[in-house]
Amino acid sequence: MSSGAPEKAAILIVDDMEENLIALEAVLGPLDLRLVRAHSGEEALKAMLRQDFAAVLLDVLMPGMDGFETAANIKRLEQTKDVPIILLTGEDTDSDYAYRGYALGAADFVTKPFDPWLLRTKVNVFLELHRKSRRLAERVADLEQTVETLRAAAPGE
Repeated sequence: MSSGAPEKAAILIVDDMEENLIALEAVLGPLDLRLVRAHSGEEALKAMLRQDFAAVLLDVLMPGMDGFETAANIKRLEQTKDVPIILLTGEDTDSDYAYRGYALGAADFVTKPFDPWLLRTKVNVFLELHRKSRRLAERVADLEQTVETLRAAAPGE
């Protein structure tokens, strides 16, 4: 097991508009996490390959690679395919956006303007799942180490 305090989980927030990133930071600030910003789908994919994230909050309507294409690329990569994606979009968008998002593997879909409490609650669920998953992975690693130690000490093997 690691010593000291565990590293804070990271959330990737992706939006091409600076004011939306600032709003997301203000809403998610009270949670015990690190926020990483990306201003485009391309930037988001690069960030995802550099570090692990507990979840991604991804704007749908962005120039260049939009949120749907970004989500599809995230889900296509072995390293990032299990990271939950919460898609964010304006309320005047096409009614099939939610369907498209879920079909791509998004875990949730939130309409802007969003309720800060609701968004914090949703993100907190993914943070807790991430923490539990990490603890489980640590336990598995500890058990595998114990099995290896017992095998090495067993006579006649």
